[in-house]
Amino acid sequence: MASYDIVTRELKQPIDVAEYLYRRLYEVGIRSVHGVPGDYNLVSLDYIPKCGLEWVGNCNELNAGYAADGYARVNGIAALVTTFGVGELSALNAIAGAYSEYVPIVHIVGQPSTIAQRDGRLLHHTLGNGDFNVFVDMSAGISCSVARLNNPYEAATLIDNAIRECWIRSRPVYIALPMDIVQGKVEGERLKTPIDLTRPPNDPEKEEYVVDVVLKYLHRAKNPIILVDACAIRHHVLQEVHDLVEASGLPTFVAPMGKGAVDETHRNYGGVYAGDGSNEGVREIVESSDLILSIGAIKSDFNTAGFTYRIGQLSTIDFHSTYVRVRYSEYPDIDMKGVLRKVVQGIGKLNTSPVPQITNAVPQKEQNSTVTSITHAWLWPTVGQWLREKDIIITETGTANFGIWETRFPKGVTALSQVLWGSIGYSVGACQGAALAAKERNNRRTILFVGDGSFQFTVQEMSTILRRGLKPIIFVICNNGYTIERYIHGWEESYNDIQPWRFIDVPSTFGAKKAEYKTYQVKTRDELKTLFKDEEFSSAPCLQLVELYMPQEDAPAALKTTAAAAKRSNAKA
Repeated sequence: MASYDIVTRELKQPIDVAEYLYRRLYEVGIRSVHGVPGDYNLVSLDYIPKCGLEWVGNCNELNAGYAADGYARVNGIAALVTTFGVGELSALNAIAGAYSEYVPIVHIVGQPSTIAQRDGRLLHHTLGNGDFNVFVDMSAGISCSVARLNNPYEAATLIDNAIRECWIRSRPVYIALPMDIVQGKVEGERLKTPIDLTRPPNDPEKEEYVVDVVLKYLHRAKNPIILVDACAIRHHVLQEVHDLVEASGLPTFVAPMGKGAVDETHRNYGGVYAGDGSNEGVREIVESSDLILSIGAIKSDFNTAGFTYRIGQLSTIDFHSTYVRVRYSEYPDIDMKGVLRKVVQGIGKLNTSPVPQITNAVPQKEQNSTVTSITHAWLWPTVGQWLREKDIIITETGTANFGIWETRFPKGVTALSQVLWGSIGYSVGACQGAALAAKERNNRRTILFVGDGSFQFTVQEMSTILRRGLKPIIFVICNNGYTIERYIHGWEESYNDIQPWRFIDVPSTFGAKKAEYKTYQVKTRDELKTLFKDEEFSSAPCLQLVELYMPQEDAPAALKTTAAAAKRSNAKA
């Protein structure tokens, strides 16, 4: 008798590997699985409904990856299923973006059988050279953990470890599931014990020392501030951040990637700091501070408006998930969550200056009542007045990504953007994933601002949005092409132009019935204000698409600053 048969008989509660995997995904909060079917993953897909999950079924793997990214940012974690070779490679751009921006996605790849791999068979979707490891190796560099389920004996342990790493490190993991392992047996008794998703505790003595050092500098400072960025969101310290803002009473700002991390209605909230891309009042307060509590910073070029931060390390304390840096002294293997919690507990009364007030003045030219065209300087503050509590707002790489810096959010708004990776077209897929997660979570309103050029990259996901009965409000900014690229290089060049589309025809083209969608064309400020006042529109009763016309030459001030810095950098390369 084969040794595997003996082990199976010894299991208290035998369960198929695929069922074990999907039940673990359900356990950590995933309710929908994105992806595209392929012959190497089909049998495993049969287990999805059995485990209480919904199969989304995207139009292609790249869009599925973007959608999983959007779903994870709202839900906390996501799952993506692709097939070997052709499918997984199509998704890699999206997975790389998730890796760079700390987004947890469990990427499951259906593979040929272990026997076929062992024998090096000349199978379809391979390179024809018998190498079945090449694609796993490609993904290894953009995954924080790789689990090759080549043996049922260890499959459950590998699955649990991969999901745990995905959650704790907030990055994608890769799970290879060969066809002949799908129905292999593992111990189902393990499912009675949830995966431990807690981070390892800090060394108590080391943590206390770091807290004492932080508090020492904090109590010495005269005008400290708090600056919050994306990793505060990704590594689950928003409650600690909120408590720190309350306990300290310090002026609080966010970096562009940190939009939504702080309650922007709070009395201490001052705005977005991005170096030269900041409001003048924000920049003055941040850059004159003698101590900056920087939480979860990602100091990329777009996130700092072209590396124009003017804050020195000598006046900065950096909090991260794996270390804390106090001025030039770094303390490794320290998780910021525990440190922040103890800083809040021990902060006491600070000897600081009163919180300064920041006035966001409207540029003089925008006060001209004869201007009717929709400009970025006018649009984004106006959007802030229309948004509602707990909205989800997604902005595409380009004008929208930079314009949203000037939007003041109501309480509880979640902002999605891809500032670091910056893959054009990301937002349409992310909108589908975010809207689906919102539907699962009390149907929060989902709003997308995307450029006309970016929309053409991934427009197929409109089909998935309709198929799943999702109801986002989509604003397509019609300004004749790639505005951000024009500002970097080639203002008049044809490579920055696009073929004009009738965007309002897209829903019907994808088969939507009249009751399933509404479309609008908006070309003036008065038309947009009227639309915003329309309660039926604002209640998001169905998919709604708005063609929003803006001048080709117009762009947010922060984009112009960042593009100019990128242009200078490119010229030096």
